[in-house]
Amino acid sequence: MFKLYALLSIVSIGLMVFCLIEAVSTDESRMRNLPKLWWILLILFFPLAGSIAWLVAGRPAVSGPRPGAAPAFPEYDRPGRAVPNDPVKDEDFLKKVRERAEEQRRRYEAQKKRDQEKDKDKPDAE
Repeated sequence: MFKLYALLSIVSIGLMVFCLIEAVSTDESRMRNLPKLWWILLILFFPLAGSIAWLVAGRPAVSGPRPGAAPAFPEYDRPGRAVPNDPVKDEDFLKKVRERAEEQRRRYEAQKKRDQEKDKDKPDAE
């Protein structure tokens, strides 16, 4: 029985220390429901209840990556990422893309025209 109490005490103290550090390091403008000083006092005077209350009602709502976290798409953060490595190859690639787009547009227009002609040739079902 003593081991269970010791384990619960260690978990409670660890949770209190974690929540206290997090409450102290969090910007007051991001805290919810209470001012920073009240959260710290609540965690100190009521370690288990205050820690649970902080986790449930005091922590800032997660609205994006934390400061210092790796960006979701690091390739977008590279400086000069929009500059082509080889301008000649880049121009050739873009020319091929434009030609392919024009060809697809022509095929689409031709198919659309054929479909309209078929619709005109069909007799009405009435």
